[in-house]
Amino acid sequence: MDLQLVLPAESPELPFTELGDLAVAAERLGYGAVWLPDHLLPPSRYAPGSYGGIYDPLVALAAIAVRTRTIRLGTSVLVLPMRSPFAVAKQAATLERISGGRFTLGVGIGWDRAEFAAVGADFADRGARADEAIDLIRHLLGGSGPFHGTHFHYDAGVFEPKPGTPVPIVVGGSGERALRRAARSGDGWQPIAPEPAEFAARVTWLRANAARPIQVSVRTSWLGGGAELAAVVDDLHAYAAAGADSVAVWLGSDDGVRDRMARFIAAAG
Repeated sequence: MDLQLVLPAESPELPFTELGDLAVAAERLGYGAVWLPDHLLPPSRYAPGSYGGIYDPLVALAAIAVRTRTIRLGTSVLVLPMRSPFAVAKQAATLERISGGRFTLGVGIGWDRAEFAAVGADFADRGARADEAIDLIRHLLGGSGPFHGTHFHYDAGVFEPKPGTPVPIVVGGSGERALRRAARSGDGWQPIAPEPAEFAARVTWLRANAARPIQVSVRTSWLGGGAELAAVVDDLHAYAAAGADSVAVWLGSDDGVRDRMARFIAAAG
């Protein structure tokens, strides 16, 4: 099972160079991917345990791609209904080129009504718009010709660059609707800290009902306690036994995170 890292992106005081350094360190330690979260205009301050995403994740990952060589790069997750799917498709295709095929587009529908209101996005129909946005992004990345949907459409237009390798789309979220969205539209699914028994049942359902072969990831966290580390490692083994292909761990704030990165990957084996 691939062990991955959610980079700490909650402190406005964190220099971007340090975030890049952490990605380089993660690659050196053997983490298989780094992920960045997304919030455009949260109603309260960016801080560990509340809102992450001080840097635009797609711009930041482009810079990180230049500094790394093998580690995969992804969004966990981009709040898709707040953004233009045309722009997201262009950014994803560009990141695929910059990274040499290492980019994964993780998307979700968001959860904060206040943030949607702040940016002028409709909260009530965000699920339907996200579904159609995923269809449009796939269309732009992999094909050509017009697209006519309920929320998005165009009759003529040229989309470039076409990705040299497919950009995987991972659907984030723990609920039933997220699971069904992953089955319908995703190349992967990433819930947050599910109970292992429930996770196992959902993986079985997902792989029986998915429209395409699907990779299953899990997001979890460890903030530095010794006893908690043993419990999280036990969960890793349970997730692996249930069918997880990877686990992405958030290790708290940037303060002391390098030490936690090394300790965690050593404990996880």
